[in-house]
Amino acid sequence: MRLAHAVRIGSWFLVGINLLMAIGTIGIFTRMAPAIAIIIERNDRSLKACEDMLALMAATGSGTPFSADQVRAFHRAFERADNNITEPLEPEILKRLKSTLPSLFQGDTASRLAAVEATVQLGKINRDAMTVADQRAQQLGRAGAWGIVFMALSAFLVGVIYIRSLTRRVVVPLEEIHTVVIAHRNGETMRRCTGADLSRDVAAVFSGINDLLDQCQALAAGGNGMAGLGPGKNGDVDHSAKRQTSTFPPEGEPRTKDPDTDGMAR
Repeated sequence: MRLAHAVRIGSWFLVGINLLMAIGTIGIFTRMAPAIAIIIERNDRSLKACEDMLALMAATGSGTPFSADQVRAFHRAFERADNNITEPLEPEILKRLKSTLPSLFQGDTASRLAAVEATVQLGKINRDAMTVADQRAQQLGRAGAWGIVFMALSAFLVGVIYIRSLTRRVVVPLEEIHTVVIAHRNGETMRRCTGADLSRDVAAVFSGINDLLDQCQALAAGGNGMAGLGPGKNGDVDHSAKRQTSTFPPEGEPRTKDPDTDGMAR
C-alpha cells in the first residue's frame, strides 16, 4: 500500500534528522575540545616560563649576581619559552631578552630592567593570544549551538508536518471505521464510512467496508422475510407471507416456483 510506504519513509526521515543532529553535536564538541587544549598547550607553557624567570629575577636583589643554580634555572625557563614560540612577535622579544642575560647574571641593574620588561611583554603576548583563541572557541561554540538549534527546529517542524499528515491519512480514517462499527452494533445499519480528501488506499478500504455492510444488510433483510413463513392462528401456513417472500427472493438466489401464484397466474 502506498500509505504504508509513505508512513515508513516519514518515520525513517525523522530518524535520519535526529541522527544527523546527534552527529553534528558530537562534531562540534570534538572541535571545541582541541581548541581549548591548544590554548593550554601553547600559551600556558610560555606563561609558566615567564613566571619562573620573573621569580628568579625577584629572588636576587638589585645589583646582586645570580648564583650557579639560579643561572641554570633561568636558562631552563628561557629555553622552554624559546622552544614554544607560537606568536609572530615572540622571536624578537626572546632575542632581546637573550642579549641581556650575560650582564643580568652579573647583577647589572639596567640589564635587569630590560629583562623584566621583555619578560612582561612576552607574557602579555601569550595572554593576548589566549584571549583570541578563547574568543574563537566561544564563536565556534555559539555557531555550533545555533546549528543544533536549527537542526532541532527542522526536526520539530518535520515532526509536526508528519504527525498532521499521519493524523489526516491514518488516524481520522481509523476513527471513522471505529464509529461505523459502533453504530452498527447499536442498530444503525444505514451508517457507512465516509470522508473527504481521502487517499486512494483509504478510499479502497472504505469502499470494501461499505460493500460488506451492504451485503450484511441484504442478508438481514432476506432473513426477516423468511421469518414470515410460520403457522397461522389455526395452525395453517400463512401463504400470504410465503407469496410475498417468494416474489422477492434474496439477492443471488434463484427464484422458485410457487403453486399458488402460478395457479393464479394461469
